[in-house]
Amino acid sequence: MSGQEINPFPNPVDAIMDPTVSRQSFTSNAALKRRASPSFEGLGEDTSRKRIKEEQDDSGVRSEETTNSLLSRFNYLDEMAEELQCGCCSELVYRPVIVMPCQHFFCGSCCVLWIRNGGTNCPACRGLSTVVAPFRALQGVIDTLLRAAPHKARTERERQQADEIYKTGNIMRIPAPREASPEPNLNLSAEYARPCPHCAPNNAYGWRCPQPIPDPSLDLDHAWHLEDGTPPGHAHCGNCENLLAVQAPTTTKCDFCQVAFCGIGVQGRCLAAPLISQHPHGLADVGDLIQSADVYECFDSNAVEVDIMLDYLSAQRLTPRHIYREIVAFIQSQPRGFSPLIEQELFTDIHGVSAASDLNSESPRNIICRLCATEVLLWGLRDWWVRERQKGFLEEAVTVRQDCPDGSGCERQREHAHAREFNHIITPLPEPQISEPTEENFTNGLLNRERILIQGETIAPPAPEVTDTVPLLEFGTDAPTSSTPRPTSQSFVIDTMQDIPFLNFAIRSGI
Repeated sequence: MSGQEINPFPNPVDAIMDPTVSRQSFTSNAALKRRASPSFEGLGEDTSRKRIKEEQDDSGVRSEETTNSLLSRFNYLDEMAEELQCGCCSELVYRPVIVMPCQHFFCGSCCVLWIRNGGTNCPACRGLSTVVAPFRALQGVIDTLLRAAPHKARTERERQQADEIYKTGNIMRIPAPREASPEPNLNLSAEYARPCPHCAPNNAYGWRCPQPIPDPSLDLDHAWHLEDGTPPGHAHCGNCENLLAVQAPTTTKCDFCQVAFCGIGVQGRCLAAPLISQHPHGLADVGDLIQSADVYECFDSNAVEVDIMLDYLSAQRLTPRHIYREIVAFIQSQPRGFSPLIEQELFTDIHGVSAASDLNSESPRNIICRLCATEVLLWGLRDWWVRERQKGFLEEAVTVRQDCPDGSGCERQREHAHAREFNHIITPLPEPQISEPTEENFTNGLLNRERILIQGETIAPPAPEVTDTVPLLEFGTDAPTSSTPRPTSQSFVIDTMQDIPFLNFAIRSGI
């Protein structure tokens, strides 16, 4: 123990922290380290080269692995973006909606355009669909994808156009395919007319035509030739176009187009019904209004105003039939009723069959067919929307828009930017109504002026003194007297334009 030097600092950290330790102590301690084995002497240079080469090989492997990882990531993003493409525009879906029950997804704007262009099923599988709802779960996936790959996003212009067509969160409905009418039974025989359902004896309807049409397959000699026109007592149905008996109990006639309907061919369609209970043809719900080009023509192709109206109808749960009934009630409240529509020949040649003549445009209109009901709705739709806007249920963003300087007939309202900035549904100012003068009004006017003269007041409004004279109408004379200065009693002066009707009435009456 005495011959061995003891290190007072077994821990090198303690030695460093002690200021009493000298530099020589560290030097002596470093000399105590064991030298490398002789087998490793002279290999330092070769070993260093080998290590550098290995490190270079390792760095090359790592860089290659990093490149492969990035390529794999980009390929994954591309594949994911391809899987999330819209089935209509083949781009990354924007504001996605899901079609039920098939669960195919599309851009919201693409689905709206599909419905407007007459789509009645899913754009992908053509299956019968009911509801189109926002796909919020997929929207989260798309947001994550765009954070990793921002270059996959749609352009700003495309997003603006899509937002103008579809508003996020709206639920839509794809209209069901319309039921096709049966094929007409007109020309089963190219030369002869076929009997109507009431021509056969003991038919199922309990009534027989007084002038039945012979069946050409049974009695060709007495068959009715088509070149001779329509058989007497018969007409063609405005819907199914088959022959009908005019006097049959099931036959109805539209008071607007003067076309008869059989009431047998297609239930609910081969029928003219009372005004309020009729259904407009082809306009069962808001979805039918969206895909109707006639609706956009009613608003001069202003798609912005039409979209505002359609959003309002969806929010208020209003149907085209509700609008039709209010339009009918408004027309009936007018002095001339439906006469202006008849004079415009609005209901002429809307069916493919001949109609009876309408001799009196002022005749009552109580029964209407489906096509004429649609014409009434489209004719009054814009004015109905003007009246509906005045109820104050629209959003403030719609009502605060300024009226277009060019008015409701502006040619630029087809442009989305211009239509969004200005309002083109402008309420026309009421026309001034000038009432015809009557004897009672004339007498009251004379009494009022006589009362003013008796009280010593001046009838004429204050005005600068003039030297011109005015014609006077003396009481008890047949015509105005010669020009004299302004009177002060027992005469009234024609000073304003409102007195001219009274003057004309007095001259005609000889007062």
